[in-house]
Amino acid sequence: MVNPIVHGDGVGYYAYARATLIQHNLHFEEDWRHGNQYFAQSRTGAGGQILPEEYTETGYISNLFTVGPAILWLPFLVLAHVFVLVCDLFGAHIAANGFSLPYLIAMAIGTAFYGFLGLLLSFSLARKYVGEKWAFLATLGVWTASSLPVYMYFNPAWSHAHSAFTVALFLWYWERTRTSRSTAQWILLGLISGLMVEVYFPNGVFLLVPLVESIRTYARFQAVGMRQVRTLFLQNVLFLVVLIATLIPTFVTRKIVYGGYLRFGTYPHLAWDWSAPYWRQVLFSADHGLLTWTPLLGFALVGLFFAPRQARIVALYLGTGAAAFYYLISSYPYWDGLSAFGNRFFISVTPIFVFGLAALLEFVARHFSSQRTSFVTLAVVLVCFSLWNFGFVFQWGAHLIPVRGPISWSEMVHNQFEVVPKDIATQLRTYVFRRNTLMRQIEQKDIEQLHKPSDNNAQP
Repeated sequence: MVNPIVHGDGVGYYAYARATLIQHNLHFEEDWRHGNQYFAQSRTGAGGQILPEEYTETGYISNLFTVGPAILWLPFLVLAHVFVLVCDLFGAHIAANGFSLPYLIAMAIGTAFYGFLGLLLSFSLARKYVGEKWAFLATLGVWTASSLPVYMYFNPAWSHAHSAFTVALFLWYWERTRTSRSTAQWILLGLISGLMVEVYFPNGVFLLVPLVESIRTYARFQAVGMRQVRTLFLQNVLFLVVLIATLIPTFVTRKIVYGGYLRFGTYPHLAWDWSAPYWRQVLFSADHGLLTWTPLLGFALVGLFFAPRQARIVALYLGTGAAAFYYLISSYPYWDGLSAFGNRFFISVTPIFVFGLAALLEFVARHFSSQRTSFVTLAVVLVCFSLWNFGFVFQWGAHLIPVRGPISWSEMVHNQFEVVPKDIATQLRTYVFRRNTLMRQIEQKDIEQLHKPSDNNAQP
């Protein structure tokens, strides 16, 4: 399933890992030149020189992407590097530059591995409150009927599968230690939180979960006692110190690249609108709307309201985190993710989707006459969502629909029933046996669509 390719935003994420491992510095010129065709052409001149506007005042290329994925890839890339060096000792002549196939395979496998761990942790969190089989079905449903598989396999150099893992790890450990968290556990939660933010900055909104939890304890100071309140306050301070310390790699790279520990490239200068003007589009737009492109996730969100009694407080916390993330993306000027399948930002919410869908499946199953009938029926329904999503992903990957901007729903539905069944077998064979050729064809189609006038018939 893995696709060893560095494409688009992935060039920036992978550059932090490759340049650090191979060059021992943060000079990304070679990464920019080795990027996919559109990425490289838009950032280099005719002779291959990097355009002046790509550089910051410190003389480094402006790489505004996070370093968290590079940290998570590092064990896999180190093994690949050792493998290449050993093979070269025996005359293999594999380029030990971070761009050759062993490195890309290691990166792609690492991404798939972390994506799977995220699903496993999401399943573990859900099955604590609902039946294991419903947590299992929900995990499979979100795995196959969301945007996750695109960024877990097809675009592995992006950060979203890593986000699914780190957010799942954070929520799983938060819930596991929720009732009586020791000082050592607060420290570990701080480390996990720092990694979560270092992978993808918007993930920081999930820190609201322990914040609200602590505020509720402070509000009950008369019941819990001042001694416990003081202990909690010191633990909160220690948590923040550890969180900030964990972000040192981010601060150091920002200092080197941009000249300041708290400089983050263009992100702070974007026209954020905190009135959340895009709240409808984020959910319902033909331009990568969350619920229109991946409708199963709508049922997952509804499922949070049907959590069993023992899970309601946890569902409330998870719902608060999801709502905060939704508000953030609704305030972001590029809320649609530009070139994306579905609303890729919400892959961070994967563990909450799994939890909500599991709760909904268990609730619906109670209305069936037998458990076997309910399991088979709901499994078939999820398979239908997955097949629909798979066809949709195929259309997006093959550029049967625009990868940027709104799509035409009539064209998309027509393709699902008429084009996809005819073409998918051939394209899958090409993907397996002639993948480089297929990737070049997809890249060329992408460039052609970028230079084609907007389709006035697209339905917003």
